Amino acid sequence: MLFRFFILLSLWFVCFIPIYQNLVRVWLNHSDNSHGILVPLVSAYFIWQQKDKIRSTQWSTWNWGGVVLAGSMGLYLLSYAGGIEVVARSMIVFSLIGLVLFTLGKTAFALLVFPLCFLIFMVPVPDSILELVAFPLQLFATKISTFLIQGVGISAYREGNILYFAQTQLEVAEACSGIRSIMSFGMLSFIFAYMMHKIWWKRILLILSTIPLALFANIVRVTGTGILAHFYSAKAAMGFLHEFSGLVVFAFGFVLLLGEYLILNRANRQ
Repeated sequence: MLFRFFILLSLWFVCFIPIYQNLVRVWLNHSDNSHGILVPLVSAYFIWQQKDKIRSTQWSTWNWGGVVLAGSMGLYLLSYAGGIEVVARSMIVFSLIGLVLFTLGKTAFALLVFPLCFLIFMVPVPDSILELVAFPLQLFATKISTFLIQGVGISAYREGNILYFAQTQLEVAEACSGIRSIMSFGMLSFIFAYMMHKIWWKRILLILSTIPLALFANIVRVTGTGILAHFYSAKAAMGFLHEFSGLVVFAFGFVLLLGEYLILNRANRQ
């Protein structure tokens, strides 16, 4: 059975060779999906953690897993031929789930369900969806940041996603919409939720909290950039300081998310 598993796994890997190159290219060149390159590594780590339990598990064949595998491969071929990239890439995950169910059985799959399903985070979100979500988030961040900037005594006027100051103006671009933070923090929240003790409502709370957390962190960044633009010009605000502030705000959001995880997890043990 182990031999059959590795043969099928090797064939599975070969079947998806035509889409690996473009997938990696999106990870490396599209900032909103750059977290995808870490996902297989994180998944492999969690699978490695379960290796002893998997070895001691009674492996069995589950025929419905073969149906999932065959259906996923068929859908992959159709979507690849039709140029539907998001479906073709998603079938990497679904076909692997079917393969594990078919060759190792439901008991072994139960040990691997999180690292296998977590792989869906490596699939890039289509640009059409990103653009649909990003613009409302841009406007929201601009509105709140304008209010905060005015609150500290700086004269600012908003028109759409552009902030006007006395000496300069600042555009809140798509990169500052917060969509990147939502995706990154969302991925991290699933990792933290998996490591928590099994109290499902707290896991769900942790995951859902990433949306306001990411929006808050992004508003802090836009507000800080606006204040810099007022005092030092938009060019200075959008240069090195803008990129550096992105790292600082992400670290700030990560600390908040980690703190929430620690508080919820400690409460589970009491």
